[in-house]
Amino acid sequence: MSDRPRPAQTSDYAIFYSLESRWADNDIYGHINNVAYYAYFDSVVNRFLIEHGGLNPASDPVVGYVVHSSADYFVPVSYPATLRLGLRVLRMGEKSLTWEVGVFAPEAEQTCVTGTFTHAFVNREIGQAAEIPPAIRAAVEALGAR
Repeated sequence: MSDRPRPAQTSDYAIFYSLESRWADNDIYGHINNVAYYAYFDSVVNRFLIEHGGLNPASDPVVGYVVHSSADYFVPVSYPATLRLGLRVLRMGEKSLTWEVGVFAPEAEQTCVTGTFTHAFVNREIGQAAEIPPAIRAAVEALGAR
């Protein structure tokens, strides 16, 4: 029995975003480079926070800093591709959130990449840990936080 992570299913996610890959995302091997996936994770999580949690990244006094990220790769994908990115919350504490982002190739039902992304919330002015802002907490709860 292997401990290797397995791809997630579309049914594992409550919300999806479409994202167009770019020519620059491909690497010398002809598939989307791992670095590009981390940018995708960041874009999707922050889009959710802005659209559903009311985050204003330029001026809010409390913001989320990435303190951990990881990814498991299952199937290579190449440009051009319209990817679907599913988002769910794996854990919500008082001052941090751990997200999971499932990247789906066109028409796939299993992830080609599954990433995790942990935000620690910080008071921007003093640089210290802060509680998750109420509007963000409410948005995450509505998403189905565990």
